Amino acid sequence: MAVVVASVLAAGALAPAASARPVSAPVSAPVPASESRERAVPPLTDDRGRALTLRGWNVEDKANRGEAALTAITERHFRDLRANGFNFARLLVFWDDLEPTRGQYSERYLRRVERILDWARKHRIHVLIDAHQDVFGPAFGRRGIPAWATRTDGLPFTPNPDDWFSEYFQPAVQRAFTHLYEDPDLQRAQAAMWQVLAARFRDHPAVIGYDLINEPMGELREGEDLPTAARRIEAQHLTPMYNRLARAVRAKDRDTWLFVEPTPIVGEGVPIGLGRIEDRRTVYAPHFYNTAMEAGADYDPSAGWIEAYEAAVTAYPARHRMPVVVGEWGPLNNALPNMGRFYREAVDSLNRYSSGWAGYVWCYGGGYCAVDEQGRFRTNKERTATPYAPAVAGTVRSEAYDADTRSYRLAYRAAARPGVTELSLPPSPRGWRVSVTGPGVVVGGSGKPSRGGWPTVLAWPGAEVVVTVREAGPHGRTDHP
Repeated sequence: MAVVVASVLAAGALAPAASARPVSAPVSAPVPASESRERAVPPLTDDRGRALTLRGWNVEDKANRGEAALTAITERHFRDLRANGFNFARLLVFWDDLEPTRGQYSERYLRRVERILDWARKHRIHVLIDAHQDVFGPAFGRRGIPAWATRTDGLPFTPNPDDWFSEYFQPAVQRAFTHLYEDPDLQRAQAAMWQVLAARFRDHPAVIGYDLINEPMGELREGEDLPTAARRIEAQHLTPMYNRLARAVRAKDRDTWLFVEPTPIVGEGVPIGLGRIEDRRTVYAPHFYNTAMEAGADYDPSAGWIEAYEAAVTAYPARHRMPVVVGEWGPLNNALPNMGRFYREAVDSLNRYSSGWAGYVWCYGGGYCAVDEQGRFRTNKERTATPYAPAVAGTVRSEAYDADTRSYRLAYRAAARPGVTELSLPPSPRGWRVSVTGPGVVVGGSGKPSRGGWPTVLAWPGAEVVVTVREAGPHGRTDHP
């Protein structure tokens, strides 16, 4: 073990920041039919081949635009994310701010994005750059796709501030999506926008991926129900769009992961129609929202929504051998009677099949905000902060967190070459104890209980290792077996 530790240290594996750059996914053996669907979904990996887990929150500034764009995002966001055990931020950027006039890109906006990425790097947060749109863009009073790229053919639009999502079904909005997908000049403009972002940020160590468009929608045809329309839009519009954008990005950036989303209708637990994305570094990035809960209803455990969503959301990435990272999730009314159970069951489900997730949204206040003005978790949202392994140097056999016993267990087979497995322990007044079964050693976080932090595990190459994290009792003992 001393030799392993020495060789890992000599290789610089304990450097302050690990590169977020991926490696090509290894060719995997076929998964037997008897294996679970989740086992067929490959992990996200870094440039060392380690299996990554991303856990964090969306970071946004929807209120400010133009000269004030992105000014609501501060270094505090990333410092607090890291302090609470998170390693991931999905950063919302808006095409209408980047290119307010066609062909003229805002250098001020790019510099502000870069400043945010520098804060993320300082606090070791992976960042996904998300090309965000809500109800298409400013032509409809929202943010996203510029007004100059919005074509409605004169169809009507009636705002509905009491139900903003219903605005996606306004004729003008739906026609604008059709033109974005089908008009050659808008296709070129969207690709050029992504090339500007990719050329600027391809070498930034905080950037792990590009989310090519947030919650894409489209135009319903007469007689179509919503699931049928969503599958058609995904097959006929989103799949070719993602392949166009992938080619455009790869002309500037060969390495960074590309994140692709279905329509948000997947949140109802229905199958999707996306086809193959011809890029080996693509991540499937659905959102996890329920219509009834978004409208203010409490979680109904008997409805089977989480189970239906999990079945629907894993079929596509298993078939196409793509990692999964859920880009948004979390209800507005987080303090309703069943929301504690929802958070527990949702986190358990997400962790079964995904390489990570970003809750919505890391801000300081009410509504969807994760924390209040003082930075304290709002009701039930503290359930997102649990021990996990941000990077595993080997093949994960099993991984689970037990909320009842406040214990976490990771079993893995160490890689053939020496490597570092990282752990994240959220703040705990009682502290955590970390132990290793098998030929491995904990660097930091063992022995005296740790009140939170980022210990690492070094294991003998090829060894079978079990890492156990338990919350300590009030006097430093471990309360749970």
